[in-house]
Order: sequence, then C-alpha cells, then structure tokens
Amino acid sequence: MALPLPPLNFKTHSSSSSSSSISPSSNYRPAVILPGLGNNSGDYKKLELTLNEYGVPTVVAKVSRIDWLRNAAGLVDPNYWRGTLRPRPVLDWYLKRVGDAVEEAKELAPGSRNLSVIGHSAGGWLGRVYMKEFGQSDISLLLTLGTPHLPPPKGLPGVIDQTRGLLYYVEEHCSKAVYIPELRYVCIAGRYVQGARFFGNVPNLEVDSLVTFENGQPISEAAIVSSKTNSTPVTTPLRARFVGQGYKQVCGQADVWGDGVVPEVSAHLEGALNISLDGVYHSPVGSDDISRPWYGSPAVVQQWIHHLLN
Repeated sequence: MALPLPPLNFKTHSSSSSSSSISPSSNYRPAVILPGLGNNSGDYKKLELTLNEYGVPTVVAKVSRIDWLRNAAGLVDPNYWRGTLRPRPVLDWYLKRVGDAVEEAKELAPGSRNLSVIGHSAGGWLGRVYMKEFGQSDISLLLTLGTPHLPPPKGLPGVIDQTRGLLYYVEEHCSKAVYIPELRYVCIAGRYVQGARFFGNVPNLEVDSLVTFENGQPISEAAIVSSKTNSTPVTTPLRARFVGQGYKQVCGQADVWGDGVVPEVSAHLEGALNISLDGVYHSPVGSDDISRPWYGSPAVVQQWIHHLLN
C-alpha cells in the first residue's frame, strides 16, 4: 500500500509530544548513524541504546575525532582554494566507514527490508554523497538531524563557504530529496536560539518557547531580549550576536532561528518531509537531556522515532 504524501513542511512547537505508545519490536529495519564533523562514534552511544530500546538494531559508523584531520588532505588540492572542492578523494575515508557500517547493519537483521540512515550534521549530506557514489537500493529512509544541506549564497560580504565548495557539489550532483514509498527523506531542524546581527540593537527579537537554565533554575530568554510587542529597542544578548555570525556563514543571514550551529532554513530540503523542533540543540557534545536536549536526547527521539518504525 502506498504511503500518503505529506506536506513539505511540518513544525512542532512543543518538546513534549510523544510516540511512546509505539511497541518495541525486533522486526524493524536496522539503522546506521553517521557522525557529524568533529564527532566520534562514542558521542552517539546513548542514541544507539535509545534506538535499541525501540527495537531498532543500530550501528554507528566508526569515526574518531582524530580521523577528521584526514580532511587536511584537501589543502593540497587547488580546488580547495578555488572553492570548488569535491568530496572525493578527500572524504573517501569517511565514505568507507559508512560502507562498513551499512554492511554491519545488514548482518544485524538478515532479510530486513532495507536500512534507515540517520545523518547528524555533516553526516546528513555525507550520507547523500554515499548514496550517489554507491547507490541507494539498500536505503529506504534518510533522516537528517541538524544537517547544513544548502550552500551559503554566493557573493555576500563577510560570508565564506566553510566547506570550500563541497555543499555546492552536493546541491548540484546529489539526488534531489523525495518522500515516496521507496525512499523517504526526513529533515529535522532545531529551534534552540535565534541569532542576531553583530552590530546595532535589534528590536522585536522573537522568542519561541526557548528556556535557558541557570543554577538548575529555568530562566526565560524573554527576560533578557525584547518581545514582539515591545517597541523599545534593547541590547541584544552577546550570545545571540555570536550565534548569528555562525548562522550567517551557513545561510547568509544572522537574524534567523537555528539549533545554535545550523540555521533552520539550511537544515531543510525541498521535496523532503521537513520538521522543526523547538528547544533542540545541535550537538551531543555540550548537551544534556533536561536543560539543553539535542536531537538524540530520549524526549526528542520520541518525536521522530516513528519514521524508523514504518
């Protein structure tokens, strides 16, 4: 039976929605987790255990932090300096780890109906590169968590493509996102903090159910920044300004929402099922499950686990 096509964009404005009514089963297709830039396999151990509790056999691609130094090989490639770098051969080491993880996942559930690939951060677009280079017949779901899918706009002052052309290559050469029975793209973005321009006051800076914590006590960001209804400009928190500069390098804009690293607009793809989750931080490093949950925190996993179970 064909799956119904979803709307292109879906947003949830609560971190309390739950899929806990889903019964764990050992019959679900295996999942492969692809680490993000600078992360190692151990960062995803808790997420792996959480998925196993839902009955999803899971393999994390084997990556260490020092492995990322291999990318320095790109410095000797003239395309790096031109901003036209390609994934291969610079990232062949990572693609091999993905291939090894895919084969290991197949062995966990012989005869399973394909695999789910979960790409965190850069792991999401590297998963797309893997699918282009080695085929996607074994993959029925690509679920990305805080992945910067889109390259920054060209020609903007002060904006430098940090991937040196890799995301332009992905956009031009990798398959477009789809949501069909044979292959589903699900792109999840976090709305943890809104950025701001570095100079000047920014009136009417919005806050969307974002809460920070100090000494274990919740403090609303609304107490620090101006609200939509306050017409008097106030000083924007320094954190928002610095976060905004990071967002600007990714999407060309500073005053947008994001997960603290990747802007919401960059983490979605046309043609995919796009989801935004409030209060969700980018990385497992520096996160916790209460005051700063990330995409893999148990309460957040509850909001997207059903995509792996159907």
